[in-house]
Amino acid sequence: MRRRLTLTVVGLVAAALLVAGLGTLVLGRAAARGETRRDLVDQAVALAGLTDGLQRAPVLNALRRSLRLEGAAIVPVAPPDFRLRRPGLPALFPPPVGGVALGEADLAALRDGTTVVSGWRGDVAYAAAPLARGADPVRFAVLLTRKQSSGLRTALPWFLLSAGVALAAAAAAADRLARRFAGPVTAAAEAARRIASGDLAVRVDPGAPGAEAELARLATSINAMAAELERARGLQRQFLLSVSHELRTPLTSVRGFAEAIADGAAPDDRRAAEVIGAEARRLERLVGDLLDLAKLDAGAFSLHVDVIDVGPVVTDTAEGFRPAADAARLSLQVRTSGESGGSLVASADPERLAQVVANLVENAMKFASSRIEVSMCRQGDRVAVAVADDGPGVAAEDLPHVFDRLFQAARPPARQAGSGLGLTIVAELAAAMGARVEAESRPGATRMVVLLAVPAR
Repeated sequence: MRRRLTLTVVGLVAAALLVAGLGTLVLGRAAARGETRRDLVDQAVALAGLTDGLQRAPVLNALRRSLRLEGAAIVPVAPPDFRLRRPGLPALFPPPVGGVALGEADLAALRDGTTVVSGWRGDVAYAAAPLARGADPVRFAVLLTRKQSSGLRTALPWFLLSAGVALAAAAAAADRLARRFAGPVTAAAEAARRIASGDLAVRVDPGAPGAEAELARLATSINAMAAELERARGLQRQFLLSVSHELRTPLTSVRGFAEAIADGAAPDDRRAAEVIGAEARRLERLVGDLLDLAKLDAGAFSLHVDVIDVGPVVTDTAEGFRPAADAARLSLQVRTSGESGGSLVASADPERLAQVVANLVENAMKFASSRIEVSMCRQGDRVAVAVADDGPGVAAEDLPHVFDRLFQAARPPARQAGSGLGLTIVAELAAAMGARVEAESRPGATRMVVLLAVPAR
């Protein structure tokens, strides 16, 4: 990458120099041609006003050398029929001067004695001004020519020298820029490769404080991705350990009581059967929650969102836990703050809403010390369903992640209830119904809130 970037920058500079050089040469040549032509016209007009001594060859040669002319001569300007009237004087017709022969249009213009003509013959500029000769039918004009140099021979070495210096400076600057850009990009690519291979501890140096903001953001993004993947891996390990524990504990009980019954060593077969049944239901719930998560991932779960009265669904679901709450010596309170007419209307699937409330109550039973409160109320343009407990609370650093998949809180549960996947399922189901979930906590109180959408009237 560094080599390609360097070559690209040098190539662009070389192209810019070539275009600028050619453009300067063309424009400079055009300007020089105009200036040369104007100078010749001024000189021809000035010389046409001099005395007859101008016709002497030494004088003309001296003028040619001093003015750096290609040619300088006094030429006759004959009328069109002059050859017929004086055929013996062919020399009166102007010969070429400095490689330039005046055309008939130039001669016709000079015969009136006032017009100055000028132009180009290839790279040779010419200018002719008429001389005053009285009534003589043969008029004369001073004709000056000057060869226009392209300037390329003089300018080319300097142009090549300046171009070489510019290209060398461009190569040095490009190499420095390439090192500055290619180095961090190469490091980021290597870090991404190592992350893909499983090395989640790798990090990219974001660079010095004055480094490019884009490269610093790239490094920061890669580091954040690696940190999140590392955290997810840790949560996955914790989740697998938790699920393994959740599976092992009931399986151990089932196996132990089953063997005791088979050996005739169980003190109470009925009680043993009840324990086996309870642990089997616990396993069934865990497997069911795992299947629900898989269905939520695949979008294969059934969902029928409708406009419903939230109160009866929440109340009936919460009251279903009263026997379990009484057995755990927990006070379960269900409180409703309804609208006029005593109803709270929202958009939800009643079965999935019941599942959400059940998971929230089960989660509260795991941590509550003495009390669980289920409440419903109108909150702005939403209907809020909240489940609060008086447990130890959630740590501030854990609070943003309580609904994350695979998350395991640091606070120890006071009792076992549910599968440990309830809050994840709550978040997934709420999102599917267009609702939001929030968690509020402080020492001695935790509150989980589901905000259901209210249909437009």
